[in-house]
Amino acid sequence: MKTEVVTIGLGYIGLPTSALIASHGTNVLGVDINQKVVNTINQGKIHIVEPELDQIVSKAVAEGFFRASTKPKAADVYLVVVPTPFKGNHEPDISFVEAATKGLIPLLKKGDLYIIESTSPIGTTEKMEKLIYSTRPELEGAIYIAYCPERVLPGNVMHELVENDRVIGGLDEASTQKAISFYRKYVKGELHATNARTAEMCKLVENSSRDSQIAFANELSIICDKADINVWELINLANKHPRVNILQPGCGVGGHCIAVDPYFIVSEYPAESKMIGTAREVNNYKSFWCAEKIQNEKLQFELKHGRKPKTALMGLAFKPNIDDLRESPAKYIAQKVLQRSNNETHFIVEPNIEKHNVFKLTDFKIAVKEADIIVFLVAHKEFKNIDIDSNTVILDFCGIQN
Repeated sequence: MKTEVVTIGLGYIGLPTSALIASHGTNVLGVDINQKVVNTINQGKIHIVEPELDQIVSKAVAEGFFRASTKPKAADVYLVVVPTPFKGNHEPDISFVEAATKGLIPLLKKGDLYIIESTSPIGTTEKMEKLIYSTRPELEGAIYIAYCPERVLPGNVMHELVENDRVIGGLDEASTQKAISFYRKYVKGELHATNARTAEMCKLVENSSRDSQIAFANELSIICDKADINVWELINLANKHPRVNILQPGCGVGGHCIAVDPYFIVSEYPAESKMIGTAREVNNYKSFWCAEKIQNEKLQFELKHGRKPKTALMGLAFKPNIDDLRESPAKYIAQKVLQRSNNETHFIVEPNIEKHNVFKLTDFKIAVKEADIIVFLVAHKEFKNIDIDSNTVILDFCGIQN
């Protein structure tokens, strides 16, 4: 059966996207460099936690519309859905996008549609265009190239891939319309046409906006702690104002989008992006501040009781009810706390993963029962309405008790 769509990258976005397209009877080949991931998917199983995804993948594989491989094959549409991390100096790294594109260049033919979905710095689509045409000059003006960022929320991806609006920017009008025609088969949300540079910037701006709003809440939580004010009550009251909508603070900001994308703007426009850069600093500082609060609480416990406390760190994921630890502030805090440990007992809890190559995980019920200090870092559903001994010290950085 002829492959119609090739997706490069089978991670938290690439796999759901592939499964959605395949569920409509389109023949999809998903490509990933991880052989274990490929084998898992070809068995009709998944390697990530995402509601409904397991059923859709299983059905698509069983019906023969979806399969995985470590190498791409010729198709009509190519989607690049690979990570775009940043380097040590917070400069964006598009090497994965480049590698994926180089792997597709020999397969491209006249009339093909090439789309980047990976979050990318402004101008990335144009760079990939030059890369393609430098190797295959005969394709210039003969293929369609566009950028269409995803804008989904982990934990609700399968719904939002279908229902959310999409911004689609081609390198020319024909490419934009070709990409719109493709997405219209699978997306019920409105498809907004623009150019590639605007679409690239749109994704960065969306996440930078969120980062700035969270930074306000996180900074407010630090001020309230010093002022002896319950920040959760304060925000609830302030939000009674008809034009105020303050977000909830946490222990920082994580994930591969909000914690990363603002740097794509700051690195390119450092002089102009003062507020965006400051928001990043505030949210990074909040994680450091939380780690210091935990350390101080442990010292106070030892002075009061004459022994070192047992501490439970509740949650490692970057947001509630998922298994994604990318750029997680909770993970950072756990690492900082353990680095300063001096023969102390720590219970690391993350109910959405079975094991971790650095942390020894403990069941949350055992941790709650044994700990002298309980630190809520992530508001997982398992942590709600649990019975805690009245003598236990609680540090709630995610508002789960409010």
